[in-house]
Amino acid sequence: MKKILLSVALLAAVPAQAATAPKPSIANLQQLPVVTMQPYDEAANADAQVAAAFARAQKSHKRVLIDLGGNWCGDCIILANFVKLPEMRRFMDAHYEDVSVDVGRFNRNLHIPARFGVTKKLEGVPALLIATADGKLVNGANIFATADARNMTPQALADYLAKYAD
Repeated sequence: MKKILLSVALLAAVPAQAATAPKPSIANLQQLPVVTMQPYDEAANADAQVAAAFARAQKSHKRVLIDLGGNWCGDCIILANFVKLPEMRRFMDAHYEDVSVDVGRFNRNLHIPARFGVTKKLEGVPALLIATADGKLVNGANIFATADARNMTPQALADYLAKYAD
């Protein structure tokens, strides 16, 4: 009986299989076409946007990706433009209901990360909250991984997004 319980416990500890990351069409971020310089709508109703993303996720059975950032942030602009690459947009559309939330200069919409237990000052942006459609945060220990996006490779960014995809 103990052997069976141990086997069940070990199986429960195995993380879900990550999606296969797409191969970005660029070799380095200097090749990234800049399409948008202001990816965050500073006047948006963040609560309504996040609620809409979760409503879509309930229907689509995808994960929700909440991109916390600000238009002043170079790493945020890099990430926003990276996910606009055609191969990345296809991947994002297949796996995520994504929403961008303006956090200003760490002084706006901070109740959004607080809903997921992130109550300390944000360590950097972009900070990505990736949650299941029912609101369980799946990347809790890794939400600041893209805060230094400019020093990541395109493949590392793609791999990170694939790691938490459904």
